[in-house]
Amino acid sequence: MKPDKNLKSIYDIDFDELKSIGIKALLFDLDSTIMASKSGAYTPKTKKWLEKAKENFFIAVVSNNPNKNYIEKVRQISDFPMLFEAKKPKTERTLEFLKEHKIDVKTCALVGDRPLTDILCGKRLGCMTIMVDSITADTEPKLTRFVRKLERGVAKFVKFF
Repeated sequence: MKPDKNLKSIYDIDFDELKSIGIKALLFDLDSTIMASKSGAYTPKTKKWLEKAKENFFIAVVSNNPNKNYIEKVRQISDFPMLFEAKKPKTERTLEFLKEHKIDVKTCALVGDRPLTDILCGKRLGCMTIMVDSITADTEPKLTRFVRKLERGVAKFVKFF
């Protein structure tokens, strides 16, 4: 379950490289990938980076989050398509979303911070996968960092296909 790319953060994604290999769409996990978990807000740096991403790609969010109030808060500050309650690593809802937006799975990359949901979903879809560390890695509690490290370690040894 190795991602195609393993980067420190979204800011390390090379747009030119992705375009050169035919990537036309970026699907982002939300919490801890492009915004601090449960914050419902983008940092100014992330807003600027997302604007640049939109100049180069179709971008969208694919999130497992089911919280209606949170979803509404995020929708109000986002100007791109979003799929919530995606049920990753299952692929059915994401495939419907891609079809609805006329996106070929072979031309998209799924970007996320969790190997057992985001990366596994991308692998099952058959798209490129990019794993990033949490956008708030420097400020996360030690227990959260430990759990992330444990999950990534387990993912290296577990075969899901």
